[in-house]
Amino acid sequence: MSGRNCSSLTEFIFMGITNNPEMKVPLFNVLLFVYLTNLLANLGMIILVRVDSQLHTPMYFFLSHLSFCDLCYSTAIGPKMLVDLLAEDKSIPFFGCALQFLTFCIFADSECLLLAVMAFDRYKAISNPLLYAVDMSSRVCSMLMAGVYLVGLADALIHTTLTFRLCFCGSNEINHFFCDVPPLLLISCSDTQTNELVIFTIFGFIELSTISGVLVSYCYIITSVLKIHSAEGRLKAFSTCTSHLTAVAVFQGTMLFMYFRPSSSYSLDQDKMTSLFYTLVIPMLNPLIYSLRNKDVKNSLKKLRNKRWI
Repeated sequence: MSGRNCSSLTEFIFMGITNNPEMKVPLFNVLLFVYLTNLLANLGMIILVRVDSQLHTPMYFFLSHLSFCDLCYSTAIGPKMLVDLLAEDKSIPFFGCALQFLTFCIFADSECLLLAVMAFDRYKAISNPLLYAVDMSSRVCSMLMAGVYLVGLADALIHTTLTFRLCFCGSNEINHFFCDVPPLLLISCSDTQTNELVIFTIFGFIELSTISGVLVSYCYIITSVLKIHSAEGRLKAFSTCTSHLTAVAVFQGTMLFMYFRPSSSYSLDQDKMTSLFYTLVIPMLNPLIYSLRNKDVKNSLKKLRNKRWI
């Protein structure tokens, strides 16, 4: 970085999702609906878990934090993206870009880890239900969540520091709709090999550990379920896990596709659609997946709907 004027850049300019004027308004309407549904669904899940005492269990405690993570990282990106679809000026300050990426990274990483914690919670609930309340006490749950957020924060700080210490001495146009590592590395005039190595190392470790944790937990879950003599009991046990497995497969699969590959294979125009999926669609789907297949959530919604103040 010596000898280069790296401090002159004060803003980035997003190229956005599309340059087709005819597509901007229809796309804005669709994405606005998706974001508002995401906002209402996740806020609703958080409020529902808070106000209904029957949902004050470890499973719903983690589910409310999943909704919180979805809400935070989608809100870090969604409003700016919607404004840029109709605005002429698509610029974002340098520090605003860093803050957007930091927020996204904290809660996206936290969600990866949280999905593994939720798999461990399901293992404890199914393998030894009599000791479940003791093993997953409120103190244990709070410590697990604190660990999740601390790891997410540490990882986000590492990536943000390394990325925004690079030189951007050429074009400041980002071929994307938010500040993400791949498009930022492409416009940097610094050597980005260290950044790519850190992404592969840290992100690979997080993904490998969380996916391994989920797989190990479900191996024990399957073993425990097969010991249940009642067919109805086995079906009930498996039904509590299908929603979580769906969320894990969709989220982890998309994140692996986006980030666990060399920069030479990036096709940002194609990847924008994938980015839209995991920044807006997945956060909208998660509360719907859990609520549509969950009798407790349905019953709580019915009780709230019957209250006059609702």
